[in-house]
Amino acid sequence: MQVVCEDVRFARGAFVLTCTGTFGPGFHLVTGRVGSGKTTLALLLAGLLDPLSGKVRRDGVARLTLSFQNPEYHVTGATVRAEIGSYGADVAEVSAETGLADRLDDDPFSLSRGELKRLHLASLLAGEYDLLVLDEPFSSLDCVQKRRLCRALEERRGGITVVFTHERQVLPAVDRLWEVEEGKVLDLGAVPEAIPRWRHAPQYLRDALARGDAPENVTFRDVMEARCRTRD
Repeated sequence: MQVVCEDVRFARGAFVLTCTGTFGPGFHLVTGRVGSGKTTLALLLAGLLDPLSGKVRRDGVARLTLSFQNPEYHVTGATVRAEIGSYGADVAEVSAETGLADRLDDDPFSLSRGELKRLHLASLLAGEYDLLVLDEPFSSLDCVQKRRLCRALEERRGGITVVFTHERQVLPAVDRLWEVEEGKVLDLGAVPEAIPRWRHAPQYLRDALARGDAPENVTFRDVMEARCRTRD
């Protein structure tokens, strides 16, 4: 199972995105500045955009989905209950997980942006996908909910998970790092070897590297464990 970008080139006006690389099984984190091309790459991987040239191959991918940054884009149900059901998820489980058990008959658009985001992500992650593409999944979530999402993503087994984000504080453990710089997609490699090459690394990780610590992954927890090993 893999998603292969073969000399992909996409253009819109003056903007050009290029990508050559393979997204294999595991957790991929893609970062870059706002406007660098992250969302465009997400749409290409999910098949919602076609490249101008080159090819995106999805070998062994039978079921895939894309989560947009704005949860409103995903709403199809007239009630919270119907919205959960539209994903094929268990209504009782998702409503309990999101704290919305007493809102099941409400219009999803009556929820706050954060509540709707939690509802969407919990319903989505209840399913099984060969390819799961998440564009800015941490937006509209507070720190507690971001940590819960990290745990849920880390617990996902099998398939390919690709997260596009500019989140700088709360991150999950990942398998591979990518960066998008002015339309050019860069495969930095596997973690932890790729960490020193990560130009968009959060400050806590930059500080650890400057001290000579060697975190095993990109989470704040990994940085603290690396610091403890250095002191020992």
